[in-house]
Amino acid sequence: MTGHSAWQALIDRLDHLQDAGQSVDFWLRDDDAVEPTASLHRLLDLTERFSVPATLAVIPAYTDERLARCVAGRRGISVAVHGWSHENHASAGEKRQELGAHRPSGAIVGELSTGYARLRMLFPTAFVPLLVPPWNRIDAGVVAELSNIGFRALSVFGPEATGKAAALRRPELAFINTHVDVMDWRGTRGGRDHAMLVHEILRRLDEVSDGEGTVGILTHHLVHDESVWAFLSKLFEITASHPACRWRSVADLIGR
Repeated sequence: MTGHSAWQALIDRLDHLQDAGQSVDFWLRDDDAVEPTASLHRLLDLTERFSVPATLAVIPAYTDERLARCVAGRRGISVAVHGWSHENHASAGEKRQELGAHRPSGAIVGELSTGYARLRMLFPTAFVPLLVPPWNRIDAGVVAELSNIGFRALSVFGPEATGKAAALRRPELAFINTHVDVMDWRGTRGGRDHAMLVHEILRRLDEVSDGEGTVGILTHHLVHDESVWAFLSKLFEITASHPACRWRSVADLIGR
């Protein structure tokens, strides 16, 4: 499937949903925000142009009032807790984790509590009680403590109802995952092929039609190349004005 035919397939699918009187919720999560940068401003300008709400997963240990001032002047921005310092504590040879079972749970919970309080203070209107674990990995024992800190939702990567995410489910937490990652982390470390990304969105739409929930798009503004920016622009152009699409703020999704 070429890039053009892939985009047309997405349009056709959305048209079909519209004809059936149905709609689908999209949401955008961008990871690793710390300070205002040119790439962050580019992301915020793009989402604002298309009225797409964006959730910034902010690293509490390294952010400050500069990011708070940047976000305060923007519409539709939510701020979530991205671990504490995004530091890897896994052993050599293991997948990277900050919130794994490599340290006493009390130490991890203490850091998350500090991060929660810090971001709530810095971003009084944009803050949402959502935890985004660095590298999308978290130990189940830590998940069990999140509601005691104040978190009401958790966001990792993949379907909510199956796989590793399903094993973490807890009744007191909403799970609002991302499902399509724009970055080719194991290859070029740039943007992934557009046709492949659209194919994953279409596959996620199949899961949503079976009762799964939302289509979560995952970005990392600090490492975007021009391919990513072009993909996001085209995606927003098609979806933001389509009657079968609703770009939702994560606060709305948590409340739902």
